[in-house]
Amino acid sequence: MIFAWFDARECKKFGLELAEFYLERVVIDKKDKTTKFVEKKQKILLSKIQQKVYQFRAAQSLNVYKKAQIGNVFKWRLIEAGFDKDYVDELTGWLMRNF
Repeated sequence: MIFAWFDARECKKFGLELAEFYLERVVIDKKDKTTKFVEKKQKILLSKIQQKVYQFRAAQSLNVYKKAQIGNVFKWRLIEAGFDKDYVDELTGWLMRNF
């Protein structure tokens, strides 16, 4: 039973899926990031991610370790994709507050 507490395979997979979902839909062009239209798209994207989090949370038994694994995988995938570390930290913080 104690080993199930540390089994975070599904959580790591979910964190990677969230990062890929974000990467597929985010606007990369820096000059367009300041427009209200793009900000509206960002809010819609974050709302969709939040829905995915709620669905996953309802289906899984999560503990502190598993939540941390989701955030860690999500964060490092976005950093590997070239996003600014401060932005990724802020986005990961937002994600973790939704768990």
